[in-house]
Amino acid sequence: MPATTEDAEQRIARIRARIQEPRFPDHVVDVTHSGAVGDGVTDCTAAIAEAVSRCSAAGGGRVLVPAGRYRTGAVHLLDDVELHVAEGAVLEFSRDPADYLPVVRTRYEGVDCYNYSPFVYAVGRRNVALTGRGTLDGRAGPQHWWNWVKAPAPDEGPAKQRLLAAAAAGVPVEERVFGEGHHLRPSMVQLYDCTDVLVEGLTFRRSPMWTLHPVLCTNVTIRDVTVDSHGNNNDGCNPESCRDVLILGCTFDTGDDCIAVKSGKDADGRAVGVPSERIAVLDCRMRAGHGGVTLGSETSGGIRDVVAYRCEMSSPELKRALRIKSNPDRGGYVRDVLFADIEVGTVSQAAVEIALDYGRVTTGEFPPEVADIEVRGLRVGSAGRALNLVGLPDAPIRGLRLRDCTFERVAEPDVVRHVVDSDLGEAQQLPQR
Repeated sequence: MPATTEDAEQRIARIRARIQEPRFPDHVVDVTHSGAVGDGVTDCTAAIAEAVSRCSAAGGGRVLVPAGRYRTGAVHLLDDVELHVAEGAVLEFSRDPADYLPVVRTRYEGVDCYNYSPFVYAVGRRNVALTGRGTLDGRAGPQHWWNWVKAPAPDEGPAKQRLLAAAAAGVPVEERVFGEGHHLRPSMVQLYDCTDVLVEGLTFRRSPMWTLHPVLCTNVTIRDVTVDSHGNNNDGCNPESCRDVLILGCTFDTGDDCIAVKSGKDADGRAVGVPSERIAVLDCRMRAGHGGVTLGSETSGGIRDVVAYRCEMSSPELKRALRIKSNPDRGGYVRDVLFADIEVGTVSQAAVEIALDYGRVTTGEFPPEVADIEVRGLRVGSAGRALNLVGLPDAPIRGLRLRDCTFERVAEPDVVRHVVDSDLGEAQQLPQR
């Protein structure tokens, strides 16, 4: 049966039953025994790397970062290692881009390339975790990383265009080399092609761009984390081309989408062709952001079988609560999605937005397919509008169903364009234009 016909709890139980969390031997390596000093001044990069290497070589276990302030560059995780940042501990990441070289295989806004290392990174690893009650502080700001977004220089724009052109032309990933001089910001945490992943308990602040970014991963649990980061493109959590993902009990207060499920961008996403699927978002809290739970805009590999349940969202700086975005350059699909029992206090724009003209792109060779989306038990206190639904003439939104949804105060009428085979319920009674 279609996944959207399942009860939310049944659906979450089905997804959770597939997820195996990592397990680690009862072995602890303290980074201070490798020379790390928590004085906020000493460069601890080599000491942390040595502790991770020693722990993995011994068969795995916990690498402990005790209370203190530890300055570091890139941290790379290895098999069977849990990096545990204890309560009272802060990893303070370097503001020098050179500390994130040499370049590594990564994915930048849905396109694979070689670029600066993410601040915490793993590639091709099994059984990895990032846990604790401490804080990871990217130390980004108007003069560091965030100033790469727009002209005047430094400006990431030319490098982004070069990367997209290379992907469209089929240039091998190994030849798409950026890093020094190109100003493509790294993610804060990126786990690439990993299996059995856990991120738990930590607070993440001041990310250069996307904060938690698992790519091509299987069995991912992100639990009880807080993301408080308000720069440009500071998404909270972006599972991309991932399978069997649980995001549970997290709090997001961000400069972009709180959660955004993705699957690769344009030609590159279609070439890789790996969907995001079987993703559950449960008992999360969303504050500021462009979207609370978002799917897209990078939909080129497809997104399916997603459920968001019992989440709370509210902020004057939250633009949309439930959001799906794509355009006819992206292609791919979004289907079998259930949003259930979502409580929204205040949202400034739309409570529910499905926009297939993202970036004001309305024509292209790859119109996306969006179908079988159910919104059940949505409660909204105040919104700019209830619905902003913009399909395309050759790619209408299909099979959108609203069940038992209430919108108490709505400032503007709905926008409903190119929506077919749908049941918008009582929300449809609001004036439209």
